[in-house]
Amino acid sequence: MRHFALSTAALLFAGLSAAAEETSGPSQAPPPGSYQLDPAHARLIFSVSHLGFSDYTAFFRKMDATLGFDPDNPESMTLTATVDPSSVETLYPDPAYDFNAILAGESFLDAANHPEIRFASTIVRQTGPHEAAVTGDLTLHGTTRPITLRVRYNGGYAGHPLDAGARIGFSAEGAIFRSDFGMGFGIPAPGTTIGVGDLVTIRIEAEFLNPDAQGVQTGP
Repeated sequence: MRHFALSTAALLFAGLSAAAEETSGPSQAPPPGSYQLDPAHARLIFSVSHLGFSDYTAFFRKMDATLGFDPDNPESMTLTATVDPSSVETLYPDPAYDFNAILAGESFLDAANHPEIRFASTIVRQTGPHEAAVTGDLTLHGTTRPITLRVRYNGGYAGHPLDAGARIGFSAEGAIFRSDFGMGFGIPAPGTTIGVGDLVTIRIEAEFLNPDAQGVQTGP
């Protein structure tokens, strides 16, 4: 019985190894081109101080982005992104209190009057082998101001048997003062932390796809 179990385990391991080689073999680097955000692998998270006791964290459910990708000339890359402010998600536990609607309402994001958050890059400055400072115009709550994001390129491939085409991935961080965009409700009085902080930290995880990219296309 022990010999049978060991033999079965060995056969299973061999089968898994063969499958891994078949589906994760080498692929060429992702080629330049226009890449679209993969919403299944993207998250825009923001945090803000709550009474000085914790950083309250939420995210948006609906966003889109287009990236002009050029690995040979990173500083020529361009990015445009849009976010639906009414899609803010707080995961508030009490269904009787719609806290999503509070943040999307006129005291904060005012999504009814400002239905789109938009970012358009203006300058990309490479700061390391896989890092860049991406400056662009952020339009939020009806106000447009420049902001800079710290971006890290996490890699990509030209194709894969289980994917739709070329794929690339990035992580980014940044921060804004919400009062710069006309959202001053609840900011603590000077010298106190009682309220909702002015500083908003932003974290982005994003993957982009290009099903039409030239190069090795091993997917469907």
